[in-house]
Amino acid sequence: MTPKKQVSPAIRILRGERDASARATHLEAATRKFLVTTNERKYMSTKTNFKRIALVAAAALGLGVLSSVPSQATVINAITITTAAGTASAAKADSTTAGSVTVKWQSITASDSVVLSATLKSKPTAATAPSVVLSGKDTLTAVAATVLAPGTVNTGFDGGNTPGVDGVTNGYLYNYKDSAVATSAVGYNSATFRVQLDSLTSTTRSSGTYVYTITATPYTYVAGIGVSPTFAGNNTIDYSKSVSADITITIAELASESVVASGTSSAWLTTTAANTSAAADTTPSVPAAVSATNTPRAYVYVKLLNAAGSAASESVTVTTTIGQVGSSTVRGKSVVLATSSGVVDIGVYSDGTAGTATITVASTSVTFSSKTVVFYAAAPTTIVASGLDIYPKIGTNTGALGVIAKDVNGNIFGGDLYVSSDALTVISETATACSFNSTAQRHQCDLTGVVEGKANITVRSAATTPSTGMVSSNAVAFTVQNKAADSFKLTWDKTTYAPGEKATLTLSVLASDGLPVSTSVGTIANLFSSKGIVLSTQAGAGSNTMFTGTVVVTAAPAAPAKTVTNTQTKTTPIVEYTVYMPTNGGTITAEATGGASLPLAKQVKVTASATITDNAAAALAAVTALATTVASLKTLITTLTNLVLKIQKKVKA
Repeated sequence: MTPKKQVSPAIRILRGERDASARATHLEAATRKFLVTTNERKYMSTKTNFKRIALVAAAALGLGVLSSVPSQATVINAITITTAAGTASAAKADSTTAGSVTVKWQSITASDSVVLSATLKSKPTAATAPSVVLSGKDTLTAVAATVLAPGTVNTGFDGGNTPGVDGVTNGYLYNYKDSAVATSAVGYNSATFRVQLDSLTSTTRSSGTYVYTITATPYTYVAGIGVSPTFAGNNTIDYSKSVSADITITIAELASESVVASGTSSAWLTTTAANTSAAADTTPSVPAAVSATNTPRAYVYVKLLNAAGSAASESVTVTTTIGQVGSSTVRGKSVVLATSSGVVDIGVYSDGTAGTATITVASTSVTFSSKTVVFYAAAPTTIVASGLDIYPKIGTNTGALGVIAKDVNGNIFGGDLYVSSDALTVISETATACSFNSTAQRHQCDLTGVVEGKANITVRSAATTPSTGMVSSNAVAFTVQNKAADSFKLTWDKTTYAPGEKATLTLSVLASDGLPVSTSVGTIANLFSSKGIVLSTQAGAGSNTMFTGTVVVTAAPAAPAKTVTNTQTKTTPIVEYTVYMPTNGGTITAEATGGASLPLAKQVKVTASATITDNAAAALAAVTALATTVASLKTLITTLTNLVLKIQKKVKA
């Protein structure tokens, strides 16, 4: 049997077998064959054309180079220019810290050059800008010659290679004041020049930032014109190819020329004008009422210096939240004061407003710490008195009474206060004015003892009694004492001390009635026997050396008593000695025997003892206590364990 042969769609179509399947199959094959073949032919044709054009161009260029010299050589491609910043001083330029400019270009002849020129772009406001000096630094490629133009101004250029004087015969580009010429080698060229300020044109310069624009411009040798490349007519400048870049040269401030420095300048709040010795701020309390004499209540003494300690001149801005600041002619809440000497004395004035003022002071360069002035109201609202020496002597007792007065804002009142006695035959004060101690921020009142006895002292806000709106203090009891020393006692401030702990041993001198002697009795030459006060154990380092001698100054207790804080608690005349305890445990005893100044019956030994804890004993006690605690815990744990076991047995049962 003859096998059935496969007939192609094309033959089937030619035979007239035009069924749909045959027509579709034939169309697909034809499309693939003819479209793809056509595209490939087009691509190959285009590629071949490009190759042919390139070969023709190369041949033409090669024949041109071989057959003729170009009518004009040129710097081809783009010139590139980059800069690096430099520094200088106020007196000289330094090539070691100079900036730099690098220019790169490509040349096809050795007769082309690139001209570098500098022009000033910006400078410090008050400065006179010096010229720029360009000097050869290095080249990355061979350069035939580097010509530096002198720093003179002209407009001609004749192409010479030797520095000239008149700018005509020897040839330089003088369109800019400072210029350099780098002559090309064939191929790629690169040259770097130092850029620094000219010391010859300015020996003193202002500090700040100087910015110059460096421009690189090609000039080209034109063949057939003139005699040689050194003649001006042979060269043309192509400004269309110029490129520029800025360079910055900074002159730092010298210490002697610097602005106001915070480390050397100062602004201190004082209570006196032109206080040149001020070294710290005070916090004065001043009346809020306007001064009748237009006098400042306080002052801010400002001293402006530079880093070298020399006077510096800057304006000073002063602002206050209460009152006014300034001078007798320029005054307000905020003022700006000029100074040419570096010193300005700023007044602080009342304007009738009570409260706490915050004052800010700042120069152009430095802001100082804020200042505080308390403007107190016209009258106090509270007055609290306390005895600083409640056993005054007959006669004047300075600062025996301390007073804290405050106004409606709770600020310390520093105005007038008056002290009065209810027993004038004992203490004679009748509306005697007290003085305000600005350091202690309180009033202190003197009392005059007349005879021995007791009197109550009161402080008032007015001299007349009574008056409308007058404020009075509490009454303080005083006892005028004029008896001689009769005995003394020693007291530790604690009964137990740790090893090395600071302690205070107090000496009290008593009169025959058992009251302290007056703080102003004077010196007692022989209060103790010749041994003085003796400790049973040597005191530690830093203790007072008061344990020998017989002299005791009874006025001494008054000094600490009158300079303590406002919450005065020690009002009896005492002498306090500082003692650092020994490092070993045990008992320390201070003892002294009465001397010849005391009655014979009182010339006896007086002692005071304290305990110093023993470190070893304390440690042993702690260990013992811990052991006892551990034993108790062990017993408790055993009991709990047994209880748990019993419960488990019952549960199982």
